[in-house]
Amino acid sequence: MQTEDIAAALAKARAAVEGAGGYTADETTDRDATGHDRSRIVLRVPPAEYDAVLGRLAGLGKLLSREVSAKDVTAQVVDTDSRIRSQRASVARVRALMEKATTIGDIVSLESELSTREANLESLEAQLKSLKESTGTATVTLLLRQPDAAPGDRDEDRPTSFGDALSGGWHAFLTAVRWVLVAVGAVLPFAVAAGLLYALWRLVRDRLPVTRRRPRTAGGYTPQPAGGAADAPGVAGPAEASDTAAEGDREPR
Repeated sequence: MQTEDIAAALAKARAAVEGAGGYTADETTDRDATGHDRSRIVLRVPPAEYDAVLGRLAGLGKLLSREVSAKDVTAQVVDTDSRIRSQRASVARVRALMEKATTIGDIVSLESELSTREANLESLEAQLKSLKESTGTATVTLLLRQPDAAPGDRDEDRPTSFGDALSGGWHAFLTAVRWVLVAVGAVLPFAVAAGLLYALWRLVRDRLPVTRRRPRTAGGYTPQPAGGAADAPGVAGPAEASDTAAEGDREPR
């Protein structure tokens, strides 16, 4: 069920079951990730008051889903009762043997066996008591949550409706947006600092003097300064003179 005031709904549910002669067997209240309250309460109701209690609980809020089931435990009760009678007889036989035991070894062995059988008997008696309580009272499990609250772990067995899927998708979207904003907020100071450093570097680089390099000729020869003897017209440089002499030596004589 969906209700705005979880505490008030729980108080009314307890009053309804106590007024019918039942009691509260279990109760759990917590909050989801968004801060909405949700609660699970298990009520034990006399079978004769079952319908009346359900009618009172229907006024606690908006009914989202309801499931009714019955379980026949008659066979379990009969089987457990039979096992209890057999175990009691077994315990009685061990006690009779202990009265006839004469040695310490026999007494110790019988005491150990008696303890084991008595423990099994107590376990069977507890099972029978639980079965009788379940047949003597009807169990009502009431799940309460505020609007927009996420379903609890105990709601997993209930089929998922379109509204649950839509609500879950909306919460997932809000969670993703919240994480994106957190990431942007964490990165933003570093991005601003990097932008300021880049702008400062551009400003300093534009004010630095530019160093120009002297261009080289296609042949890899760098001309001599003007006024040098090598630049005078008609005068061959050292490399040209060497080439001319070599050509002269190759002429036929």
